Amino acid sequence: MEFKEYYKTLGVGQTASADEIKKAYRGLARKYHPDVSKETDASARMAEVNEAYAVLSDPQKRAAFDKLAQRRAAGQDFQPPPGWDAGFDFSNTGSPASDDGDFSDFFNALFGRAARAHRGSGDGGGARAQMRGGDQHARISINLADAYHGATRSLALREARLDGSGNIVNAERVLDVRIPKGVKEGQSIRLRGQGSPGFNGGPAGDLYLDVEFEPDARYRIEGRDVTQTVPVTPWEAALGASIEVPTPAGHVEVKVPAGSTNGRKLRLKGRGIPGDPAGDLYLELELSSPSATTEKEREVYRTMAREFSSFNPREQTGGQR
Repeated sequence: MEFKEYYKTLGVGQTASADEIKKAYRGLARKYHPDVSKETDASARMAEVNEAYAVLSDPQKRAAFDKLAQRRAAGQDFQPPPGWDAGFDFSNTGSPASDDGDFSDFFNALFGRAARAHRGSGDGGGARAQMRGGDQHARISINLADAYHGATRSLALREARLDGSGNIVNAERVLDVRIPKGVKEGQSIRLRGQGSPGFNGGPAGDLYLDVEFEPDARYRIEGRDVTQTVPVTPWEAALGASIEVPTPAGHVEVKVPAGSTNGRKLRLKGRGIPGDPAGDLYLELELSSPSATTEKEREVYRTMAREFSSFNPREQTGGQR
């Protein structure tokens, strides 16, 4: 049995409103109705459109279909898992599945049999099987300091739920999320029981937060290794110096070797993002020259120009003095 992509049939997204679904249906009905359409497959297409609209225009069917779609992508040989419809009542939705032969086996298997089973249960669904809610994924952006030290962050999630009348409504949920020390980009933080709610008393699914780092021009991150640009003066690079550098792990004293050039990297082993093993921190030196704003400062630069007259920084590029 083929899984039906009802949203694709109507040409709408999963977040489409009831009015958008109705508008899409009416447009397709005008195009494919056998009485007016010149398409060779008009009858078959109209049957598909009617079936998709029968599901997506009904809040109960739509919510149940969305939940089922999380468990199975489109394809052949689909069979709904046992108890998939627990928590939904199709007995009063006017399902035409048992009466309309134009609807597919997929629709009939889901909503026809379900409606008949619910009508025959006589207990309001109390004996229906429980079903675990689906897992959800969301992104969370953290700064590098969170990965070094751990933190607690508030995360607002927007999600669609059924209200007391069975209508799909958008809601916001705020979670306080603990960021574990040593988390790296691309890693997922699992929050048990914070996914989609279960059906008929079944347990909720889990929420997976995919970690990404907030952009920061000071750092480049690869796995647990961190590269940080550190400005140094020409005399610190030429003569060597001990300098204090603020890093994500705190301030450290670093020795700049004499004769260092622009772009040289100093490795601080184990000072990257914590872990087992921890990453390394690379300090990339960037020469920064002061402006000459006074006559005395300009004279210092003139002295340097005379003393380093043989130095040509453009020599390797074929530049002239």
